[in-house]
Amino acid sequence: CTQKYIVKNYFYYYLFKFSAALGEEIFYITFLPFTYWNIDHSVSRRMIIIWSIVMYIGQVSKDILKWPRPLSPPVVKLEMRTNAEYGMPSTHAMAATAISFSFFIATMNQYKYPFELGLVAAFVFSTLVCLSRLYTGMHTVLDVIGGALISAVLLVLLYPAWDTIDHLLLTSPFCPLFSTVVPLVLCYNYPKLDYYSPTRGDTTTILGAAAGATVGFWLNNQYAASAYAGKGVQPGFPLITGTMVFVLARFFVGILVVLLTRWVMKSVVLGMLGYRYKFPLGDLAARRRLEVEVPYKFVTYSSVGFTATVIVPLLHELLGLM
Repeated sequence: CTQKYIVKNYFYYYLFKFSAALGEEIFYITFLPFTYWNIDHSVSRRMIIIWSIVMYIGQVSKDILKWPRPLSPPVVKLEMRTNAEYGMPSTHAMAATAISFSFFIATMNQYKYPFELGLVAAFVFSTLVCLSRLYTGMHTVLDVIGGALISAVLLVLLYPAWDTIDHLLLTSPFCPLFSTVVPLVLCYNYPKLDYYSPTRGDTTTILGAAAGATVGFWLNNQYAASAYAGKGVQPGFPLITGTMVFVLARFFVGILVVLLTRWVMKSVVLGMLGYRYKFPLGDLAARRRLEVEVPYKFVTYSSVGFTATVIVPLLHELLGLM
């Protein structure tokens, strides 16, 4: 049941509703592939690695700490989907901090732009997402600060190993097996709760997408143009050196294929699981069971990650969009 409210400042309302969306699936499924198709392969790889690690730790921390979200009333909540989750740490804050600052760190030595501009952009992006969680009533100040700090610490700890991890994921013959088995084991052994929470499903979605993308990175490096050469699809930022027509064409073609893949795989995998475990496709309770939710989301989103990194670039080349 949603608490009724009256919007008195539409600027803040739409600003923070939009900012909140920057920490959700719609942003991940557009921005991360966009960087791979139009900016730089190495930047995209590093962001996906950091994003998946940070989000897994954040989601697990929620269900271990079990700190409740703000009470409503007195807080007015503008969202309901994540209300069943615990609050500490804010994974929106963690994801925003990880993505914005990993993008800044990965590009500052590769492209010419003012250091201060990149730092301010990363700070503004993460701050807007953090403030949106307070405005929408989904987190306390401590949740948001804790999420941002945890993400910052993880960035500092992982940064020295970026190149080593990237090299291993591109060249090791065990990469496809490791990138698939380890996330699956983590999903099946996710902390158990007394009631259903979307955190396990969201975590499986993230790890599945990262697994599919990582296998795609490895496959491209082994059998296509070497991704380790440090050259991306575009030699620089598209607004500076590229043509916006090609950038937009690559983006819209890619997003169309990715969304089509997600829709097809959802239908196929859910249909197969429904046949295997004898439940109708509309049975929400059955879809939340461990033996259904994990393979359903993992296979679907690993297919999305693989499509974004392998199938879409091949289609771009076939259409002359490279």
